[in-house]
Amino acid sequence: MVSTPGRLFGDADPRLMDNVQSAQLQKATMRPTGKVIVTCAVTGSAHTPTMNNDIPMTIDEHVEQSVAAAAAGAAVIHLHARNPQDGRPVSDVGIFRDYCRGIKDRCDAVISITTGGATGQTVDERLRVIKELKPELATCNLGTMNYGLFQMIPRYEGRWKYDWEEPYLASTKHEPFVSRFADIEYMLTTLAAETGCRFEFEAYDIGHLYTLAFFADQGLVPTPIFMQFVIGTLGGIGADVENVFHMKEAATRLFGHEIEWGILGGGRSQFDLITAGATLGGNVRVGLEDSIYLRRGKLAESNADQVEKIVRILDELSRTPMTSEETREVLGLKGLNQVAF
Repeated sequence: MVSTPGRLFGDADPRLMDNVQSAQLQKATMRPTGKVIVTCAVTGSAHTPTMNNDIPMTIDEHVEQSVAAAAAGAAVIHLHARNPQDGRPVSDVGIFRDYCRGIKDRCDAVISITTGGATGQTVDERLRVIKELKPELATCNLGTMNYGLFQMIPRYEGRWKYDWEEPYLASTKHEPFVSRFADIEYMLTTLAAETGCRFEFEAYDIGHLYTLAFFADQGLVPTPIFMQFVIGTLGGIGADVENVFHMKEAATRLFGHEIEWGILGGGRSQFDLITAGATLGGNVRVGLEDSIYLRRGKLAESNADQVEKIVRILDELSRTPMTSEETREVLGLKGLNQVAF
């Protein structure tokens, strides 16, 4: 079990362990039987405005869609930021603050802020948002990787709404997403201690689980470990249902029952993959970050559309969405009264 440092990769560094243990202010509780954490990722940085007119761009659109998604059953709202004028991905702290305040004023959803940002953003730019806003939850990508979006260009060639879209997508052919061992260690130690946030670990392939196990063996990852298996991105593990089982079996072997795992399905296989995950007892994530469609050939008109669909599916599986407060208890989050927005 990961509660015993050094199990796989050697002895823990006690100096780093002290930082992490001092940040563990809230004790988690067991997940209620039959309950599922539903996360909604409302905008992301993969899709561009040309692809779906209903991708939120303005601050008001982000707030409205987030609040509607929470009302439909999402306990966690995952945020990236966009320039309100042209929709390009940005890491502007002020824009993130406006999103968070608007959402917090109207609902009690857990707000999870990206540290992945977008291709071309530096690690410092991405982490500054967490340092200043101190959210309850933030993502932690478990490795530097190719994250291909360029393959979407031919479908929209000649129809771009904004001149940044095609060059941005093309940049992913030669520019990787960066998350180094040193970056991950900094997040687990210094950033966690300074902000009190917990992490949603994003594993894009099987090797990322072993990276997380290395840090867990150093005593740097408090339990329960909240992780998403990101399935179906170009550069990560492929969109085969068998890979849901593969990732789940590896995670269970490495972490035992000290994990809260979920599925993020990219693109056309979104609902196939997250439904498979739900049948295995996993949590689920939907949203226009992951897919711009509601079903084959039909664009989603809002994030709430996708939340409502997965809630219907969960109901057929005799499962129900967790509330935001249940989610806070299960993940051991610090609470909305301790954020900086």
